[in-house]
Amino acid sequence: MHRKMIPILILCNFLIASHVFADSRPLIGICPSFSNNSIQLNNDYVTAINENGGLAIILPPTESEEIIEEYIKMLDGAVFSGGPDIPPDFYGQIQHATTQTMEPTRFEFEKQFIKAFLASDKPVLGICLGMQFSNVVSGGTMIQDIPTMIGKKVTHRNGEMYTNFHQVGIAMGSQLANILKKTSTAVISRHHQAVEKVANCFTVVARSTDGIVEALERNDGPFGIFVQWHPESLKDADPHHRNDLFKALVDACQNVKATRSIR
Repeated sequence: MHRKMIPILILCNFLIASHVFADSRPLIGICPSFSNNSIQLNNDYVTAINENGGLAIILPPTESEEIIEEYIKMLDGAVFSGGPDIPPDFYGQIQHATTQTMEPTRFEFEKQFIKAFLASDKPVLGICLGMQFSNVVSGGTMIQDIPTMIGKKVTHRNGEMYTNFHQVGIAMGSQLANILKKTSTAVISRHHQAVEKVANCFTVVARSTDGIVEALERNDGPFGIFVQWHPESLKDADPHHRNDLFKALVDACQNVKATRSIR
């Protein structure tokens, strides 16, 4: 066994064991980035889950269907995180000059994991790429570059991690509006691509002023909210937004955990 894999396996075993004894905390998996044989993740995802009552675990990429099945059995919920672009041939398009595709190891893992997790009917929060990938594996397509294909009315990415804010409008009566208790909000945005064709299993519940899809909700299952922005990074600018959204995910996962315990 490669020595770099040993700490990952130890971490996974520790968190699995913790899940057995930590009855009050649902286990929520996070899909990380993968580059140069290294797993990478902004720690904001982990803290947002843990500070709102969940137990976060980072999921090492794998192409093993058996391991993916074990991930899904083990987890009470998931966060599909942000990252690079989806290979356009996966949704039937030619690659745009600005498209920078994700590392193949991550792509092969997430195209299997996201589809299988959505089919499991467990709670999920998709963020940025996580929203886009959920839509694509369900039959949707992408706008590959907003500035050149839509325009620059709204700056969706400026190269900075925490400084690019813009407004989005949220559909009244949507689950997202009920959680955030508002129908418009400022969000941290760092993307150049966007949802084009929306898959049948999703409903658009938020847009920016240039018409870009900013949030989707599942219409065929339990808790499933997908946002184009980065709520995990709003800990200082809008902590209520961040905490309310992650707390809603944790609460939904807690219900899954409680139901499974009864069985």
